[in-house]
Amino acid sequence: MAKAKKKSAKGSEGPLDGSPSHLLHRVLQIALDVYGEEAGPDGVTQRQFAVLTAVSADEGLTQTDLVKATGIDRSTLADLVARMIGKGLLARERSNADARANVVRLTDAGREALEAARPRVEAADARILALLPRGKREAFLNVLSLMAKAGEAAAEIVPANDPEVEPGKKAKKAKKAAKKSAKDSGETEKRRKPKAEKPVKTPKPDKKKKKAA
Repeated sequence: MAKAKKKSAKGSEGPLDGSPSHLLHRVLQIALDVYGEEAGPDGVTQRQFAVLTAVSADEGLTQTDLVKATGIDRSTLADLVARMIGKGLLARERSNADARANVVRLTDAGREALEAARPRVEAADARILALLPRGKREAFLNVLSLMAKAGEAAAEIVPANDPEVEPGKKAKKAKKAAKKSAKDSGETEKRRKPKAEKPVKTPKPDKKKKKAA
């Protein structure tokens, strides 16, 4: 009877509850809905906020720099930057370091939009994390960061849209990148963790002196 109950409970979870792609899609939709509610109809989008934040942190980034900083694919980023320039949030100019390259910087309007968006994004992030128990929030963020880095590393090894590489090999490359990312992350945590102090040993009483006394 116990086994039957266990099987029934598991079956009630749903046929897609074991699919990471499905669950991630559901969570992403929740996150986007929360962000939209907090940002409001007049606020910048989540991707626009990511670009504004990246450019604010390092003025004069090229498109390649922005791809690495935000994780947005190159073609999407090019369209996004063009629209943001059209709205007056960003300005494009020639790079002082390389005359062949274009860089972007924040305009006054872009800086104002970024500052107006910061508290709204913080509120959205707080609402999203509040869906988890307090003790699991940091681990959740670490897992997301690990997956993002591993996925980006795998994409650099083998582009996802490369028709010359079989899907099985792409999975192996992704697994290898994930292991490397996990190893690097583990080594970083070890370096951060302070060494525990060894307990001070109390000297044992001298038996000979005790007898003499």
